[in-house]
Amino acid sequence: MPLLTTPALPAGTLSAREQPEIQTGRLTLRPWQEPDVTVVVAAFADPAIQRWHCRSLNPDEAREWIAQWEPRWRSESDAGWAITENDHVVGQIGLRHIDFAEGLAKISYWVLPEARGRRLAPRALAALTAWSFGELGLHRLELSHSTANTASCRVAERCGYLPEGTRRSEARHADGWHDMHAHARLATDPTPA
Repeated sequence: MPLLTTPALPAGTLSAREQPEIQTGRLTLRPWQEPDVTVVVAAFADPAIQRWHCRSLNPDEAREWIAQWEPRWRSESDAGWAITENDHVVGQIGLRHIDFAEGLAKISYWVLPEARGRRLAPRALAALTAWSFGELGLHRLELSHSTANTASCRVAERCGYLPEGTRRSEARHADGWHDMHAHARLATDPTPA
């Protein structure tokens, strides 16, 4: 029989506190702010990000995108952070579909073009993973990416998210339906070196 880990926080605990900043070396994961509108518009205009998200945002839509994170935190359904380096936004990372009863959440992330290739996504993912297991008491974190998105696959594997299979034609991207690799990490898994 598998060992039980600490149960996740009870519902209501997350919404009772402010969304924290998470520090990891020179990176800070911080809640999104209204002044980040320009960065969000630029991010969703980037062809690589657009390829996987099938959308672009104008400034008003970017403001809405930023504004929706606080109510999602309060409802304990999702949490999003700007990945910052020296106070400059370099990417996004978030918990989606948080389920405290099951100790489960899904991960999403992207990095801006000028920040790619410097292992910022793995560092941010490692920090959010540690926080999710340590502070939230979650048991399982999942992420998925297109089988064509080899960069996301490298990030997942580097952070100890084991491959669990391929879901056929699961997500629509800019060029059509993609098969998606499924990865997961358990609180009981060893921390990657």
